Amino acid sequence: MLKSMTDKPAFSWQGKRVFLTGHTGFKGGWLALWLSKLGAQVRGYALDPATDPNLFTVARVGSVVDDVRGDIRNAAALESALHSFAPEVVFHLAAQPLVRLSYDDPVGTYETNVIGTARVLDCVRHTPSVRAVVCVTSDKCYENKEWAWGYRESDALGGYDPYSSSKACAEIVTAAYRQSFFPVANLGQPGGHSTALASARAGNVIGGGDWSMDRLVPDLVRGFLSGEAVHIRRPQAVRPWQHVLEPLYGYIRLAEQLLAAKREQAVRFATAYNFGPSDDDARPVAWIADKMTEFWGEGAMWILDPDPGVHEAGTLKLDTSRARADLGWTPRLHLQTSIEWIVQWTRAWQAGGDMHAFTLGQIEAYESLLKG
Repeated sequence: MLKSMTDKPAFSWQGKRVFLTGHTGFKGGWLALWLSKLGAQVRGYALDPATDPNLFTVARVGSVVDDVRGDIRNAAALESALHSFAPEVVFHLAAQPLVRLSYDDPVGTYETNVIGTARVLDCVRHTPSVRAVVCVTSDKCYENKEWAWGYRESDALGGYDPYSSSKACAEIVTAAYRQSFFPVANLGQPGGHSTALASARAGNVIGGGDWSMDRLVPDLVRGFLSGEAVHIRRPQAVRPWQHVLEPLYGYIRLAEQLLAAKREQAVRFATAYNFGPSDDDARPVAWIADKMTEFWGEGAMWILDPDPGVHEAGTLKLDTSRARADLGWTPRLHLQTSIEWIVQWTRAWQAGGDMHAFTLGQIEAYESLLKG
């Protein structure tokens, strides 16, 4: 794909068959566009977009993927879509992604995030063409102790709320399938299997085209567009904010290593990875709100919401040493620049711009940072 971060020849996605769950969502839409740009043949499997407007429609993601609508909890439909496409790579992003919604629908959250993950992996188990799987969970899968330092992949999993605990469960399911059905020791061996399985835990992801409810940046954008003051809860809460392209590049790099690694190397990559910002980009909510207000300009304002709502962690950071050491991955986009890119993306959409081309333009700008 891009210039390699190691001395090895650059990996090529040209013609690779990729099955992507959650392509109608925010992160899935960006990933679908990027993989297609790299030359991959992408089949997406997901429910209809959850919001209107949404990135899938606005950026015309459906024009570059084989768009299949379905529920990951529906084993027959999922298996049919996966088998008939015979992919080499599976990226599993489909999920119920919102903490506050998980309080309203805890059972649905567990069904989607836990049973849905098991369904995807079980279908992969019966699809011999698959060589690499990246299951995406969340930074919130850790048992949060309000530490000032970042969580490592070896730290305890947990979760106070249904969403966070569902992501911890998804990690446990992924590890169980890797150990039971995709053990690295049997990879490529006679009578063994051909699938390397890893998981990815990303921080609070932001970027243009996110219209999710109860997320800081989309809430700010909606308020700014309407000219109303945005009510912000927990302004001192610290999160590992990062532009959506940062973890997506990590997912892509991880899949490349799973595909390219020999059996004796696969044990290094078939594991869990954190993808988060540098320490100085783990900022309080108020800092993000202030920068968004500054870059947006006239009419943008926010005020404190006195009701903190349901329980949410006060501090959350990730240690990304493993991704840096194994994948050569490092954050390239400073948080302030990320916020500028979000405002630019939103202003372009507001002006009726070609958001397919604009989104690809931001991907190309990020690629130029990787080549530097």
